[in-house]
Amino acid sequence: MDYSSILEELSKASTFDLYRLSIAINQQLENPQRLDEIKRYLQPGQKISYFDAQQNREIEATVLKIRRTRVLVQNLCDQAKWTIPLYFINLEGVNTDIINAPEKGLDKSQLKVGEMVGFQDKDNNDLHGEIIRLNPKTATIMTSTRGRWRVAYEYLYLIYDIEQGGQHLIIT
Repeated sequence: MDYSSILEELSKASTFDLYRLSIAINQQLENPQRLDEIKRYLQPGQKISYFDAQQNREIEATVLKIRRTRVLVQNLCDQAKWTIPLYFINLEGVNTDIINAPEKGLDKSQLKVGEMVGFQDKDNNDLHGEIIRLNPKTATIMTSTRGRWRVAYEYLYLIYDIEQGGQHLIIT
C-alpha cells in the first residue's frame, strides 16, 4: 500500500471526512476476525516488528504472551516489555516509510526517532544531531556540541552519512 499517495489524497479531505474515516478504520482494526487472523500467525518466542507511533518507526521485538486483543512483547534493543494491540504488528513486512515532497522542509511523517537531521540556528550556523523525540509541531534534536534543540519540522533536512574516501558526505 502506498501510504504517501493515500496521505496526499487525505490532505484534500475535510476534517469531518477524516473523522468519519477514522471511525471506519477503528472498526476494522477491532474486527475479531482480523484479530484472530493475526493471532494464528503468532507464537511465544517469535521475533516480530511492530510500528511505534511515538517514534514513527518499526521496533523489533519478541512475542512473550498472546492475549485476546493484545500481545505482550519484549523489545530487542532495550529489553523493555510492552503490551501492544495486535494490529500494531507488521506481519507482512510492509515498508512503513512515508515519502512526501513538501514544499519546504520535512514533515513529522517522514522522520523517525534516531535519525540524523540538520538545521540552522538563529545565527545561520549549520547544526546537526539525532532526533530523540517527535513532538506535535517540533522535533527534539540532541546535538553533540550545543545540547538539546526543539526545531520545527519545516526547518529540518535529513543527513545521510556516507563513508567516501574517509570523508563524510552530507546530502540535503
